[in-house]
Amino acid sequence: MMNHSTAETAFLSHSGEMARLIAAFNWAATSLGPIATWPQSLKTTISLMLRSPVPIVTLWNEDGVMIYNDAYSDFAGRRHPGILGGKVREGWPEVADFNDNVMKVCFAGGTLAYSDQEMVLDRSGTPASAFMNLYYSPVYDEAGKPFGVVAIVVENTAKVRAERRLQGEGERLRLMFDQAPGFMAMVTGPDHVFEMANGAYMRLVGGRDLLGRPIREALPEVAEQGFSDLLDEVRRSGRPHLGQGVSVKLARRPGLPPEERFVDFVYQPIVDDAGQATGIFIQGSDVTDQKKAEIALLKETRHLEVLNRLGAELSAELDLEKVVQMTTDAGVELTGAQFGAFFYNVVNDRGESYMLYALSGVPRSAFENFPMPRNTAVFAPTFSGEGVIRSDDIMADPRYGRNDPYFGMPKDHLPVRSYLTVPVISRSGEVIGGLFFGHAESAQFREEHERLVVGAAGQVAIAIDNARLFRAAERDLAERQRAEEALQVLNASLEQKIASEISERMKMEEALRQSQKMEALGQLTGGVAHDFNNLLQVISGNLQLLAKDVAGNQRAGRRVENALAGVQRGSKLASQLLAFGRRQPLEPKVVNIGRFLTGMEELLRRTLGEDIEVETIRSGGLWNVLVDPTQIENALLNLAINARDAMEGGGKLTIEAGNAFLDDNYVRQHADVPAGQYVMMAVTDTGTGMTPEVMEQVFEPFFSTKPIGKGTGLGLSMVYGFVKQSGGHVKIYSEVGQGTTVKIYFPRIQRSEDLVTDADFGPVTGGTETILVAEDDEQVRATVIELLGDLGYAVLKAKDAAGALSIIESGVPVDLLFTDVVMPGPLKSTELARHARERMPDIAVLFTSGYTENSIVHGGRLDSGVELLSKPYTREALARKIRHVLNGQQHRNRVRASFAAKPAAPVIGQRPVMPRYSVLLVEDDFLIRMSTADLLTELGHEVSEASTAEEAIIMIEERSFDVVVTDLGLPGLSGGEFAQQARKLSPDVGIVFATGNDRIPAEAEVEGAVLLKKPYGSQEIAIAFEKITAQKG
Repeated sequence: MMNHSTAETAFLSHSGEMARLIAAFNWAATSLGPIATWPQSLKTTISLMLRSPVPIVTLWNEDGVMIYNDAYSDFAGRRHPGILGGKVREGWPEVADFNDNVMKVCFAGGTLAYSDQEMVLDRSGTPASAFMNLYYSPVYDEAGKPFGVVAIVVENTAKVRAERRLQGEGERLRLMFDQAPGFMAMVTGPDHVFEMANGAYMRLVGGRDLLGRPIREALPEVAEQGFSDLLDEVRRSGRPHLGQGVSVKLARRPGLPPEERFVDFVYQPIVDDAGQATGIFIQGSDVTDQKKAEIALLKETRHLEVLNRLGAELSAELDLEKVVQMTTDAGVELTGAQFGAFFYNVVNDRGESYMLYALSGVPRSAFENFPMPRNTAVFAPTFSGEGVIRSDDIMADPRYGRNDPYFGMPKDHLPVRSYLTVPVISRSGEVIGGLFFGHAESAQFREEHERLVVGAAGQVAIAIDNARLFRAAERDLAERQRAEEALQVLNASLEQKIASEISERMKMEEALRQSQKMEALGQLTGGVAHDFNNLLQVISGNLQLLAKDVAGNQRAGRRVENALAGVQRGSKLASQLLAFGRRQPLEPKVVNIGRFLTGMEELLRRTLGEDIEVETIRSGGLWNVLVDPTQIENALLNLAINARDAMEGGGKLTIEAGNAFLDDNYVRQHADVPAGQYVMMAVTDTGTGMTPEVMEQVFEPFFSTKPIGKGTGLGLSMVYGFVKQSGGHVKIYSEVGQGTTVKIYFPRIQRSEDLVTDADFGPVTGGTETILVAEDDEQVRATVIELLGDLGYAVLKAKDAAGALSIIESGVPVDLLFTDVVMPGPLKSTELARHARERMPDIAVLFTSGYTENSIVHGGRLDSGVELLSKPYTREALARKIRHVLNGQQHRNRVRASFAAKPAAPVIGQRPVMPRYSVLLVEDDFLIRMSTADLLTELGHEVSEASTAEEAIIMIEERSFDVVVTDLGLPGLSGGEFAQQARKLSPDVGIVFATGNDRIPAEAEVEGAVLLKKPYGSQEIAIAFEKITAQKG
């Protein structure tokens, strides 16, 4: 705080904050020096500045020492009071260059003024744009020399921004106005002078010069059509005018006649505060296309109404004179002709005259004084049936006026310039006559009129034919009566056929609904069985391990045995669920049902007891079928047990097997089975029978007529699922009190019977090989590891496919991969097996699962060459299966090694010696490709593999092959297309299609191609290759 005498600071006698701050400031530290030394001119300027309400800052001396008033302190923001007494360049560094120029100009005696000057100033801690009006003037000292600058600062940031917003909004409104899809314009004053018009309006009027011109001058044709008068009325009344679909003719192109347009518009008055109209806003839309479409639609509707009316009238009219009159009248209405006529084709010996039969549009007297037309060049084409003739001016037609005696139309004939004719031709081809239409003006008929009169001519021809037929029918009434009676008989037969077809279709729809319901239930039960089997496996495995721990403790042993029996019942239940859901992995064999029944007789008698008489009937020459022997045995036992339960107190069970052919009539009533040859197995009992209501539900899971606790309701469901999964058909017949017959049909297969061996018997042995267990269920994994270890095997473990692959890639020797089918993670078990085989060709693979889905089971059957151990399994089943798979793989390894060491020895036996071929195997499914490659190798062939057709084509281009074995359903290029390309690249290559189809599709046909039907084994491959060998000669 500086102390000054009252006299020195008298000029600071102001109540504001800045007077106090200036008085207290140490000015001796600035270039101005102490206040006592300040000249009077400086003090006077400061005194005036402090009393101003406008922000003012003064800049003194060459360095611009800043002194300002209270209003400026508010403007300075956070810079105040720090800039007081400071140099302006340092106080406002962001505008230093600007202030340098101000100082330079004002110290030279000049002044500066800026309007809406934009500056970026830091007044609040953040640089921000501001707009100001700035006024700079020099301050002179006592010697008349500039030594300071007065700067008046008026901030108008808000005003400038508001103006710019308004300007931007105005520009947007202008763009919206100009780019609006509808037309807009503004006219003012009593003469309606155009002030504005948008692009749509300019396009509507042809881009003419409008602005500043009154409507009568700018658009004279519009004013002449009364639109100017409408504007006058709107201006006078102050009320808007609305027009819809109004026609206006506009001269849109110079030198051409006005063009008709249709518009929807509104004239909206613009009124002032006194309520007087000062202008009119015009807004609307060009609806020409819509209006023309409406007009065309109305015209077309009217034409259709006329034609429909004509058709209705003609269909009910048998009077020839009325028929042709109605047609002629309709033709005049349709074409807009002034008159029309129908001339009946009556020709004299010279081929000259035609008889006038009907006339429309003019009285008949208009023609009565003229002879009938003759066979002139104009008329001849119509009466000879050559087609439609349309002339815009018949008098200018080169065919007109060439025949005597008139050389054209006779004197006083109706004037005709526009001319249109069409022949009326009977369905027999006879030209009945002709329809003629005329108009005094030229160019009145168009192409659409041709189509209309052709339609009318067709209708009248039909009507005339019908009238003739009616007259003929009247002459032969008796014959017609007989025809009607025959027709009635036919209709009755047709109705019966229709009723029969409808009934058959309803049956097929009901069968489809039932099939879809069973499929949905199958998916549900399959999912339940999957989790159930995993739980059973944990329980079963631990019980079997526990049995060893309690050996010698009879009480504990019995409890373990009871628990294991419960597991077996649970396993059977899960198996039945999978069977019903058609999700069980079948291992089908070629079976003779007759020999199968022979082997089952003793088991059935023991199972059913002495009260049930069992009779087995087998037809001679039974065909073979492809079924899973274990599952058909279960199915037969289920049917027999159900039959026993239905025969309380005893009865007779008859099992019959025979060949059957299901024809088209049967198939039409049973949509789920194709026609063909089948082997039928029927099970008939003499029990209580079933009602129709029970029969509808008998195959549904958990449905049972037995008391609670006496059955699961899954027996027949299992039978149904197994038969459907095997491609067969089930039919049930039953009557209450008479008994029940269940017939099962299995498709015939043209293959010799397989020798079925049971691998579940024999000693339980372990081994010393290394087994990699891949199982995501921790409890199942722990149990199986302990079981395998107990059998002597070295065990490696992984909780998913990725972990198992890491172990394989580490190089640790592994003899067998034991993997669950369904595991989490991006790597599937089948892909794990493929990668394992790629890295370790000698490794064996065994899958396990409680529910396989579609990973290794296709078409309901286990893929060829794939080994599966279904959960839950016993220690004995595990041991036998592991040993079986290891032994099989070791045998294949030895065969492969022997073939690699020396050329394949010829096979001696019934089949001819087969050459050793280079084979290209194309199959996208890895497991099928892997097993098929092994089978081909065992047969002595050299095998190359490809997973896609595209990959195979590249291999064929690089080297030659003797035989190509390909699947039909490949990703990308199909197997059929690939085979055709392969034959083009290598004309001598043999083609074998491996597919589940019964025949090669037409689109995949290749000359000499051989069908190898899935599933197949070594024998089927050998037969296919014998056919290839025969072709190659």
